[in-house]
Amino acid sequence: MSYALLDAARVACAAKTSLGVLQSVTEKTEAHQRKVIMIERIEALAQAAAESDAGKAVTLTSEEFWLISQNW
Repeated sequence: MSYALLDAARVACAAKTSLGVLQSVTEKTEAHQRKVIMIERIEALAQAAAESDAGKAVTLTSEEFWLISQNW
């Protein structure tokens, strides 16, 4: 599994955009709900990291990055 250290503010912004796209979809399958929950968690963690004094970065797996990028 690949990991990347990314700017937390940018990840939070991308996750927020991705959530907006997912929330506009009328389909509400279990898979869709899982995507929304995972991206909400990523957005919350990235936002907390962006607001902290330490580092201002967040580490994502390639799968997490792919999940966000497929929905923005």
